[in-house]
Amino acid sequence: MTDYQNDSLPDGVVSKSQRKRDMDALQDLGKELVELSKDTLKKMQLPEDLLTAILDYKRFTAHGALRRQLQYIGKLMRDVDPEPIQQYLLVIKGESSAHIAWQHLLERWRERLMSDDKMSAAFINDFPSVDPQQLRTLIRNARKEQAESKPPKSFRLLFQLIKQAIPEPGKPRQQADEAADDAYGEDEQC
Repeated sequence: MTDYQNDSLPDGVVSKSQRKRDMDALQDLGKELVELSKDTLKKMQLPEDLLTAILDYKRFTAHGALRRQLQYIGKLMRDVDPEPIQQYLLVIKGESSAHIAWQHLLERWRERLMSDDKMSAAFINDFPSVDPQQLRTLIRNARKEQAESKPPKSFRLLFQLIKQAIPEPGKPRQQADEAADDAYGEDEQC
């Protein structure tokens, strides 16, 4: 005799309601993706068909077309691991604890380098890819700027150099390098 009072499912079987909740969550993630800029989307290394669908969504103006395209994006998201996308979105929003900890690490290194000359040798030992001459020059110029109450151009460039040397956890090295190069180039133009 079947026990109708027991609503539990066998192990490994997901209820239809749970599958719908999962699909809605993927569609919501797709909504967040369509709000990002083209450049940010390209940096995320999304599958080509998903990227195309998101860019198509941005072209559409009719309400029905947008709704259907969003459902299609949700369908494509089923084949993609959502975890890296969610982590990247958290980093963009500034809500990732790993990202915040990394930024604090960069700040601590900059403060140590500014306060003590011996720390530059420790930094070079820990991160041998850094150009020692460039590091010392930036430190010297940043100290001079602070003493003369000038705008902190070298102070910012020092931060970018540290950022380039210490990759962000959870990001591939290539993306971390590109992000540092972009930011470094922007500050150089100031």
